[in-house]
Amino acid sequence: MKRLLPCTGHYLTLRHGARCHYLDEGQGAPVVLLHGNPSWCFYYRHLVLALRAEHRVIVPDHIGCGLSDKPGDHQYRYSLDQRLADLEELLDHLDLKQPISLVLHDWGGMIGMAYATRHPERIDRLVLLNTAAFHLPASKKLPTALRLGRDSRIGSLLIRGFNAFSRGAAWIGCKRQPMPAALRSAYCAPYNSWANRIATLRFVQDIPLKPGDAAYAEVSRVEQNLHLLANRPILIGWGERDFVFDRHFLQQWQQHFPNAELRRWPDAGHYILEDVADELIPLIRDFLCPGKE
Repeated sequence: MKRLLPCTGHYLTLRHGARCHYLDEGQGAPVVLLHGNPSWCFYYRHLVLALRAEHRVIVPDHIGCGLSDKPGDHQYRYSLDQRLADLEELLDHLDLKQPISLVLHDWGGMIGMAYATRHPERIDRLVLLNTAAFHLPASKKLPTALRLGRDSRIGSLLIRGFNAFSRGAAWIGCKRQPMPAALRSAYCAPYNSWANRIATLRFVQDIPLKPGDAAYAEVSRVEQNLHLLANRPILIGWGERDFVFDRHFLQQWQQHFPNAELRRWPDAGHYILEDVADELIPLIRDFLCPGKE
């Protein structure tokens, strides 16, 4: 899998004993790119190359994802609060002296905004790409495929036994430019066995829908504190044909951040950095380098 990446990775053994893989490229103002489920740092490969001349670009693989370790439940707690703790430990280890910008996609938005609302003084700019940092909008029903994976044994079997979540996301995640077979294989490469698919299932099972769900209180905290970031420069890039993060989620972001710069693509899907890379990557680069000719 390392051959799929255009740069050299690094590893940090976290306090719980699992190794976190991350990219650390370039010099300058730090930018942290956080992927979602069922993706990995590969999702950001082109953006890393576009940013590293002006920025220090850091891209971790969440535990259980990409090139990070994939421990069993007896070794690691697959939960939002643990994901936040992992991110805090990595960034503390890197000892970044400047405020950071965050680029967030899918579950990366929830993890990254959990960090940002806990440490708003450390945040410079935000880029939000088909993601959320709040509870499921009242106007939105959880898609049946996610409900099946979250709440049923058959869903668990499909995800861990047949890699249905990773394969399905690669099939439907791009709308303007559907992924060719080789690219779909690259996205699925880290999730090549029952053991290695534990995170793709646990992320789905960690979706909080009601009080008492493991992540519910933390999502509530984040949602209640998004106002702490309202004065930061924010860019929202949105693929409107995402079957999960659709117009209902975008409307929520606009309510929280009405002054954010918004660019939307009616024909793009969930993996927006694949679908509209030629348009979106220059926008992100320019947004993160204001005033640069």
